Amino acid sequence: MATLDDVYRKYGETSEAAQLLETDLGNLLLAHKCIDAGLLENPDADTATAIYRQINKQTLGQLIRSLGSISDSDLVLDQLLSVALASRNRLTHSFFLQHNFRRNSDHGCETMLRDLEVIHDDLLVALKAVSLLSGVDLEKLAEEQDGDPLPTHHLPLLPE
Repeated sequence: MATLDDVYRKYGETSEAAQLLETDLGNLLLAHKCIDAGLLENPDADTATAIYRQINKQTLGQLIRSLGSISDSDLVLDQLLSVALASRNRLTHSFFLQHNFRRNSDHGCETMLRDLEVIHDDLLVALKAVSLLSGVDLEKLAEEQDGDPLPTHHLPLLPE
């Protein structure tokens, strides 16, 4: 039995995946543009800041289009990103509108959760593909961590 809390939790996880995809695309573009501008050899804070700000204000669709300008077009990657963009846009702009009163029943919440799983999967597939462009194999990292989906080894932000 699914609850509205389950739907909200999954919605948050799915939104996080969308933000991670945007961040990965932004980082990839930032690295490429900084290298192109020669900032590794000749650091220039003003130029670096301008590049960062230009990338940071882009939407997911704009980031995807910008990626096409720095890498050879890969039909599979283009398709994954197109699906991810459509899924993210539906999540952000119309998910609750489309599901409307389903939120008021257990059966409706189950339907919403299934839909969120599909959207989440679309986003994760694209995220994994973009991460590979940066040399990060998320599947391999998860395997090395016995299936842990977040093998970050981060320290806690606050002491316990």
